[in-house]
Amino acid sequence: MITAQDVELRAGARLLLGGATFRVGPGDRVGLVGRNGAGKTTLTRTLAGETQPAGGTITRSGPVGYLPQDPRAGDPEVLARDRILAVRGLDRIVAGLRTAEVGMASDDEAVREKAMARWARLDADFTTQGGYTAESEAAAIAANLALPPRVLDQPLKTLSGGQRRRVELARVLFSGAETLLLDEPTNHLDADSVSWLREHLARHSGGLVVISHDVELLEAVVTKVMHLDANRSVVDLYNVGWKAYLAARATDEKRRQRERANAEKKASTLMAQADKMRAKATKAVAAQNMAKRAEKLVSGLEDVRQQDRVAKLRFPKPAPCGRTPVTAVDLSKTYGSLEVFTGVDLAIDKGSRVVVLGLNGAGKTTLLRMLAGVERSDGEGRVVPGHGLRLGYYAQEHETLDPDRSVLENMRTAAPDLGDTEVRSVLGSFLFTGDDSDKPVSVLSGGEKTRLALATLVVSAANVLLLDEPTNNLDPASRAEVLGALQRYEGAVVLVTHDEGAVEALEPERVVVLPDGTEDLWNPSYAELVQLA
Repeated sequence: MITAQDVELRAGARLLLGGATFRVGPGDRVGLVGRNGAGKTTLTRTLAGETQPAGGTITRSGPVGYLPQDPRAGDPEVLARDRILAVRGLDRIVAGLRTAEVGMASDDEAVREKAMARWARLDADFTTQGGYTAESEAAAIAANLALPPRVLDQPLKTLSGGQRRRVELARVLFSGAETLLLDEPTNHLDADSVSWLREHLARHSGGLVVISHDVELLEAVVTKVMHLDANRSVVDLYNVGWKAYLAARATDEKRRQRERANAEKKASTLMAQADKMRAKATKAVAAQNMAKRAEKLVSGLEDVRQQDRVAKLRFPKPAPCGRTPVTAVDLSKTYGSLEVFTGVDLAIDKGSRVVVLGLNGAGKTTLLRMLAGVERSDGEGRVVPGHGLRLGYYAQEHETLDPDRSVLENMRTAAPDLGDTEVRSVLGSFLFTGDDSDKPVSVLSGGEKTRLALATLVVSAANVLLLDEPTNNLDPASRAEVLGALQRYEGAVVLVTHDEGAVEALEPERVVVLPDGTEDLWNPSYAELVQLA
């Protein structure tokens, strides 16, 4: 259980949330919603104990499982299976059992007997802690999140960003924590995994706080809604499910607008009368009282929600380039004995639009990283830049951003030829104003990082955009801006996405299917694979 009392959150000098009091108890499945930058991720991190509130108190009883938006935790050398088991401390016992098994095969009798005794002790501990059942449970959760045994037996460093995130989600669900705090848990999940997760969370008997732009997840899971209003720095609590919340919020907003309109009309009448009475010295006091009453009528009202601002996005005018700005030849990637893909050839022509499809782990992100020059191909594979190539790369894990530098410093690096005024103007159009520009990237929410990464593309003059899940973490209005910018962009695009709307906006000409590297003309039958990929 988590209890928040008069909690205040700030981003620098800016107030995100003031005086919030609420409780998340057993059976409370709370949907935390609000525009990008409203403070949802900050609040969730604070509830998890990752940061401290600027004011007020947060108390926790029972274990808390927290899935951040951008999880990069864990030793990269550790196996995925051990990373999941470690949340209950079972990984150390499993490692000890494996070491003992090696010793039991020794030709030295003394070593063999010692190993057998150690194995027996560890096996007893493993059984006492429900290890065999727990290992089966962890494997079942992982399988439902599209993490088969071959992936679980790989080191974390060999996994894609989507696989790493699913390992962390499996770890949180396996932890048995009473309260779960999940920030965009459906990112990088295929349709089957999303469906399973909805059912799993709907059965969760403890507390749950979930940030998600997946409307179907919210409809299926949440029993309460907390709406963070960025304009008013408050959290509105609705003790109803998602559909009832939408109706209640609309009714609530109409009531506020009606009350304010009536009060402002009465206040205007009083002020007009007060102005007439001020002309007469004998009625000055009465006029002053009328003016005070008019001010009180308006000041006592609840604020009406202001229209949320949306980042205005237009991808850059592409720099001139040759007919084929990028060519990839014989690209391959292998991790140890695991072959991801091999022999991929690809020519990106000027203004072409290509979608890369494949199941999770098929190498979609790896292919884009190779095209961007971030990662090298195995063997003789190479990427050949054409005349005038200007690449713009959007990474799904925001690796192109320096987390230790500020928003402004990242933009200056992306656009060294722009003056300070121009850089701040671009940031302002992406809703980074005032002190927001001085915040380190490490404290930004996933949606804010997405906006900043997109802002760096806008100033790049790129004629080839490599976009890896560009609509993740975005609210509906911001997502619509990205889709509109995709439609208007005149350069070439290579897109990796689970978002069917993004593919529709791109209107692709070609598709590359991994791991085989098959290239084909786009046709409607491929649309069915987008969510599954």
